Amino acid sequence: PATVLFEEVFRRPLEARRKKWLEMLVDAVEELKAKVENLENKNLSENESFISAVMQASQMAQRTHRDEKLEALRNAIQNAALPHAPDEDLQLVFLRFIDELTPWHLRILDLLDGPEDWGRRNNIKFPGWSMGSSSRVLETAFPDLRKRDDFYEQVISDLQVRGLVSQGRFLHVTMSGGGMMESRTTSMGKRFLRFIRRPF
Repeated sequence: PATVLFEEVFRRPLEARRKKWLEMLVDAVEELKAKVENLENKNLSENESFISAVMQASQMAQRTHRDEKLEALRNAIQNAALPHAPDEDLQLVFLRFIDELTPWHLRILDLLDGPEDWGRRNNIKFPGWSMGSSSRVLETAFPDLRKRDDFYEQVISDLQVRGLVSQGRFLHVTMSGGGMMESRTTSMGKRFLRFIRRPF
């Protein structure tokens, strides 16, 4: 019965996930070789830190169907191969964060890193607020989160626990318009975002 269940329910979607990830991985490596001078398969195969990152990311890719997480893993693989890559231990911490966090965590962290820049990249113009709160910025950027403050408060808490967002209850605090648009990410949060963004 277990074999039949696996064949009928799990085998096809698991194989599809594996195939999709391998295609993304090949694409990422080919782009690396095209953009980085003198980077060949031999260099990558001898880079133990890169191979470890690929193995970790590949296991994580099997556990998700969410495109944003798969894209973050793909970008992390590319960044792990570059000369300015974080050290191996930090790479593994960052990969674990991708595995644990939801796409909403990644979206909100990206917004909190710099709302004005986020607005330009996403073609969203924020009103010229004279005062308000960070929650107003959040709900303007993501209308789906309106009246879901219990959810996004949990997301912010998760990000704070991991040291990616500054501590304190800033979400519902009234502040100036300039304060509303300030970056809320920590130095660790900024390094994590660089690791999961496309390097090219």
